[in-house]
Amino acid sequence: MKKIWKIVLWSALLICILAGVACVVFHKTFLSDNVQNREVVIVVPPGANFEQVMDTLRKYEVLKSEESFRKTVEALKYKKIKMGKYDISGCRSNLNLVRLLRRGQHYSVKFTFNNVRTVDQFVDKVGNKFFFEPSELRAMLRNRDTLKKYGLDEATAVCLFIPNTYELYYDITASDFLDKMYDNYQQFWNEQRKATASEIGLTPVQVATLASIVEEENMRPSEKAIIAGLYMNRLHKGMLLQSDPTVKFAIGDFARKRILNVDLKVDSPYNTYKYRGLPPGPIRIPEASTMDSVLHYRHHNYIYMCAKEDFSGYHNFTASATVHAQNAARYRAALNARNIKK
Repeated sequence: MKKIWKIVLWSALLICILAGVACVVFHKTFLSDNVQNREVVIVVPPGANFEQVMDTLRKYEVLKSEESFRKTVEALKYKKIKMGKYDISGCRSNLNLVRLLRRGQHYSVKFTFNNVRTVDQFVDKVGNKFFFEPSELRAMLRNRDTLKKYGLDEATAVCLFIPNTYELYYDITASDFLDKMYDNYQQFWNEQRKATASEIGLTPVQVATLASIVEEENMRPSEKAIIAGLYMNRLHKGMLLQSDPTVKFAIGDFARKRILNVDLKVDSPYNTYKYRGLPPGPIRIPEASTMDSVLHYRHHNYIYMCAKEDFSGYHNFTASATVHAQNAARYRAALNARNIKK
């Protein structure tokens, strides 16, 4: 009987020792601090294999022990490599890191944009919100063949984007991102809007171009349709649009508060003081509501507008050149009084 108890006791002791050893091994392999560099973002490209992941971890000196990390990978059966940009700042152990890599980057991102003027500004707004590199998107928006696919060119590329909030997956490609933008573009330019554009003698791109000018003149909803009607009157009469914002675009200075005579001489197709008709493309990405203001512009006889001298942001409208000259003189006097020279 005593012999049996001794066997039982030694067996229990052995089990405890083995359990203790197992706990130590488990903790050392899975839970100990094996991530020594948590200040990097690991990029796993499409089609990468495990050894490429290891090369990246080695390059940034992420691991203290590659051996223990490999054991964790084997134990957790981490085989399916998922592309993504992995911020490892929250990882300390092998277990944390493998779980992060296994989870992948297929999650939704809400992307909102407005008040954007150029392709470069749009790309900056996209930033690093998605897996693709901003430089890749920028290159596509300057590629003639890519833009031709959407019926656009470099001057009209911004027409593709309608300000809104979009929910997209993080791991979307740059090409699919543009396709998604185009899907929304087509939804906006439904048959009814295209028919209305045709009725007023404009293409969708021309509507966006005029809307961009209207928006730069004034973002106030109460004036948008009036300003659109004024420019439509000028277009119908074959007059120069003489829009100051187009000159700002031409000289590349959007902060300019005062357009000088020398600015009006700049030789650019965007200078509507020099060239008749609409410029080659939008001077900003217009809001959907502004494009609708153009489609349903206010009918009136105004052909002149000048900012009010009270700097309220509103305008004086008139059909009279004489009255316009008086309005302009008051506004110039107000600029001079505030010592605004440019």
